[in-house]
Amino acid sequence: MKKNEDLQKDVLDAIKWEPLLNAAEIGVTVSDGVITLTGIVDSYAKKTEAENAAKSVAGVKAVVEKIEIRFANDWKKNDNEIASDVLSAFKWNWEIPGDKAKVKVEDGWVTLDGEFSWNYQREAANRAVKNLAGVAGVSNNITIKSEVHDAIEKRGIERAFVRNWSMCDQDIDVDVTGNRVRLSGIVESLYQKEEAGRIAWGAPGVWAVDNDLVIDYN
Repeated sequence: MKKNEDLQKDVLDAIKWEPLLNAAEIGVTVSDGVITLTGIVDSYAKKTEAENAAKSVAGVKAVVEKIEIRFANDWKKNDNEIASDVLSAFKWNWEIPGDKAKVKVEDGWVTLDGEFSWNYQREAANRAVKNLAGVAGVSNNITIKSEVHDAIEKRGIERAFVRNWSMCDQDIDVDVTGNRVRLSGIVESLYQKEEAGRIAWGAPGVWAVDNDLVIDYN
């Protein structure tokens, strides 16, 4: 396991490497692989970028994000404007079934509800919102109910792991119950854990994924 100070330096370097964050003042503290991010940024996109940069570093087991958003010169869009921007973004994104999404905005915080057929649609909705000006945060409560009624192929998910360069050597067990997939076992990084979840979500018929993978950097 990396020493706390070495991991702290790696995370700081990863954050500074991102063009969106090279001038941002992000504080990083480390305790046994758990990263806490603090500081102030002027957009939700920068906040999530810092979190993603930290997750990509080898040795990181979890990220606690306490970054504050403070808009420049106290500029702030009102909730109606933000809601209108969200609906417009959904309308022009082919990945998002905008007619199935319900949007609520309160003090800049966007809450998404509804029922989509695929997880990639839910992720696309999240990406579309996070890059909008004035957004202070996103709660994505969209659920997945696949239109595919075939049984989930456990072997299909396992083969997808074998095909993926970052997953092929990992000890991952796949359990399928109805429309739910449970992943258990050991991976070497937070990136691999999240990538495994993404791969499982790609299987036709999946409504839910329980990602119980344990990270063991050693």
